[in-house]
Amino acid sequence: MANTHNMANAIRALAMDAVQQANSGHPGAPMGMADMAVALWGDHLQHNPSNPHWANRDRFVLSNGHASMLIYSVLHLTGYKLSVDDLKNFRTLHSKTAGHPEVGVTPGVETTTGPLGQGITNAVGMALAEKMLAAEFNQEGHAIVNHHTYVFLGDGCLMEGISHEAVALAGAWKLNKLIALYDDNGISIDGKVAPWFIDNTPQRFAACGWNVIDAVDGHDAAAVSKAIAAAKHSADKPTLIVCKTAIGKGSPNRAGTSKAHGEPLGAEEIKLTREALGWTAEPFKIPKEVYADWDAKVAGKAREAAWNTAFAAYKAAFPAQAKEFVRRMKGDLPKNFNQVAFDAVVAAHTKGETVASRKASQLALEAFTAALPEMLGGSADLTGSNLTNTKSTPAFRVDLAGDVVKTAEGQIGRHINYGVREFGMAAIMNGVALHGGYIPYGGTFLTFSDYSRNAIRMAALMKQRVIHVFTHDSIGLGEDGPTHQSIEHAASLRLIPGLDVWRPADTAETTVAWAVALQNANRPSALLLSRQNLAYSPKSDLGDISRGAYVLSEPEHVGMKKTHGVIIATGSEVQLALAAQKLLAERKIGVRVVSMPSTNVFDRQDSEYKQSVLPKGLPRVAVEMGSTDGWWKYGCAAVVGIDTYGESAPAPVLFKHFGFTAENVADTVHAALLKA
Repeated sequence: MANTHNMANAIRALAMDAVQQANSGHPGAPMGMADMAVALWGDHLQHNPSNPHWANRDRFVLSNGHASMLIYSVLHLTGYKLSVDDLKNFRTLHSKTAGHPEVGVTPGVETTTGPLGQGITNAVGMALAEKMLAAEFNQEGHAIVNHHTYVFLGDGCLMEGISHEAVALAGAWKLNKLIALYDDNGISIDGKVAPWFIDNTPQRFAACGWNVIDAVDGHDAAAVSKAIAAAKHSADKPTLIVCKTAIGKGSPNRAGTSKAHGEPLGAEEIKLTREALGWTAEPFKIPKEVYADWDAKVAGKAREAAWNTAFAAYKAAFPAQAKEFVRRMKGDLPKNFNQVAFDAVVAAHTKGETVASRKASQLALEAFTAALPEMLGGSADLTGSNLTNTKSTPAFRVDLAGDVVKTAEGQIGRHINYGVREFGMAAIMNGVALHGGYIPYGGTFLTFSDYSRNAIRMAALMKQRVIHVFTHDSIGLGEDGPTHQSIEHAASLRLIPGLDVWRPADTAETTVAWAVALQNANRPSALLLSRQNLAYSPKSDLGDISRGAYVLSEPEHVGMKKTHGVIIATGSEVQLALAAQKLLAERKIGVRVVSMPSTNVFDRQDSEYKQSVLPKGLPRVAVEMGSTDGWWKYGCAAVVGIDTYGESAPAPVLFKHFGFTAENVADTVHAALLKA
């Protein structure tokens, strides 16, 4: 019989010791949630420490990521490749135990948490992916996708607005295999939360369609385990288990106070806490019998072996589905993807349609979603504007019993109505990508990328293939005015390391942008798309579009022999650049037009290619309806842009008002050449 008291105290001791050694961290939350961890990891969690990537493992998310020493301790104790030395290196450079848990750094960590509220939202995405994959792949007698998503969260997560978005959607989708354990200790950094956080959390979750198990003693592992067992029987609702705890449990002078939250306990208080807990082991020493109680390696291998046997039977009965499941969980694209992408780009080029780039995106999506069943789309209540739906992606729905609704052909819906929840959508997509099996994409207006920005940043930090469709990308949206007109957004998104930002000029560029985004298994992408129609730009070669920038038109295309300068343009402004090129030719000035749909991708090219596109010695002028700051790095002599907010008026009026005319671009280039 396992000694749950000592199992919990092992977490408390390791948390105290690691934070003290680092002289930095949050000991109180791990100490308070230790018994909750014993209940979940000791009695319920389906996992295998020897294979952290086993497809049918339960997912565990520590949404209150500052409590990182809890998950590091449990991963070490249960048998993951996380040594005592790793724990001793807590919060040191290049260690496996960063200040907040990071996916891809620490074995067993499912998502990077720290920005509060996003962990629970990632978990909603994981639970959604599990539910959809089960509906898509499971067959009668073959439940190969069958696991839970567990979350630990605290008051901070619930205070963040994103948690409202996530909780509402989890209830609407009836994610019954999502179980959240709330560390209800009533303390945050500033002290007791009652003066500023008086929500009735159980009623809030119940109102959102959750099953709530209230007032569980969070320091009674058996009681918590019983609550989890009950939650696992929920057929049509996610479950919140409210665990009443004391932050810093065991500390005689810090327990129940904010002093236990974000600083080391200190050597004297740690000594007193050890005495109070009856813990006699030296720092970072765990008794053999405690290791034995925690060890999950044998049970984990047995669980995975049983699943492997079940999957072998599934594979024998449904070989095509089994092969597809393995491919998708690996994140590999179909073998014919390159041909699909090639055909789509060539078709766009051949047709040469004049359409808004948001429509060009939908045309590309028609080809890609038909060929890639893993593409999971959606929109934040702007489907008709973002054009993220296709013939292959009917609306995702669940019935009253909580089952995923299928079409007459037996297909699940692959387009999600997220409602007006941009931040929630972005973080849920991160969770879907982290779970595996789907490539998520979702749409809203570019201006509202501000709402979702931190989740976009987290996708980049975690190197996840998440694709954001941002339409209405400039003053070109017209009468809605400055509240909706993007000015700084393209430049701002380009500053996020690891994010590819595309602002395509026509159907071919848009299709290439989609193809590259889908191929980038370890990088998120953002597509910035126009509301207004854009003429197709004739091209002699399609091959260099994927390099982020390419020569679209040379001076000889308009009758000039000599090149005097270069116009760089993106998106809708490429047409302005081409028109200005013709006007300049009438003045006997020859310019090259470079289309630069992705500055990020272009910046990664080798110097030889960069110089071939932007030769030294030729003055450069950039044209983009947005902030000018980012363009000076290309050595521009001038930039035609906007460094103020927009105005409310029809788009043609605004273009003239802000100087986005061929004449003004030509004049700007001419003036720059005279100064050169």
